[in-house]
Amino acid sequence: MSKHNILRADFGKNIRRIRECKNLTQEQLAELSELHPTYISSMERGKRNPTLISIYKIATALECSIPTLFNGIRIA
Repeated sequence: MSKHNILRADFGKNIRRIRECKNLTQEQLAELSELHPTYISSMERGKRNPTLISIYKIATALECSIPTLFNGIRIA
């Protein structure tokens, strides 16, 4: 697995973890962040490169900072 794929997968896991801690469904997060549910799903599975704007929207919807979404992710 490439470094980029690992980064996307770890980022997606962080989104899912935070979303689940807040008891939100993917659909609810999509609505709050004004993104499509399949976009959220693809990001959580590590299949999509999110844009800076979508990262901002997700962080805002989850009421967390952008660095929190990248917490624990290391690029070696």
